[in-house]
Formats: sequence, structure tokens, C-alpha cells
Amino acid sequence: MSIEQMCHYQAKLSFELDSADLYTSIIKQENITIIDARSPQAYKKEHIPGAVNLWHKDMSFHTTDHLDKHKIYICYCDGIGCNASTKAALKLLTLGFKVKELIGGLDWWKRDGYATEGDESQSGLEVDCGC
Repeated sequence: MSIEQMCHYQAKLSFELDSADLYTSIIKQENITIIDARSPQAYKKEHIPGAVNLWHKDMSFHTTDHLDKHKIYICYCDGIGCNASTKAALKLLTLGFKVKELIGGLDWWKRDGYATEGDESQSGLEVDCGC
């Protein structure tokens, strides 16, 4: 066993989560906010239930000053072909927020069978986000 490798995987898990982890966090009502880092048009079309749309291109000190710095912000975008969630996580981190990135984004959320909201919502395992 390599200590370096173990530290790599431990760090990776502290920065990322998958759709099952996110679903569990929602069910347990953990202190999280889900951030859809895509454009408002993409968000309107389809998003994870309870997600807040905060387009990574619009993130700044002023557009995030209403956010609670005690929460953990889970950033996502379309999936592995999109890096909006990474850009959002980096911006939020530099603004002093605690962040994690949803690996696989909306694509893997849907592949794992979870429901979505929006104009083109998908049925699936319902999420009670308390909203």
C-alpha cells in the first residue's frame, strides 16, 4: 500500500461525491446546497430537484454574498463533457465557500435513476428536497 496513493483517494473523496452520495445527503437533510453551474436556459430545461441556478460565468463576490458560508455547496453541470461544475467549484472556493463537485453531473444523476425537474424533466426516484 502506498501512503501517497491512499492520500490521493482520500483527498479525492473529500472533494467529490457521486449521485448516490448526493441523494443520501439530501435524504439526511445535511447542510448542503446544490448549485447548477450551467446557464439559466439549461437549468430551465432540466435540473436536479432543489438545485439553485448560479451560472459559473456570473459568479462573483456580489452574486454570492447572500450564500451561507457554513453550508457545503455541491456543484454540478451536464456531465463529464462539461467543466462548468469545476469552474464553479473553483470560483466558490476562492470566494471562501466549502465546495464539492458532483462527478458525472446531471447525466449520471439521471443514469442512476433519479428524477429531475424542469421543462424536460425525467421521472425516476423522487427526491424530497424539502423545498
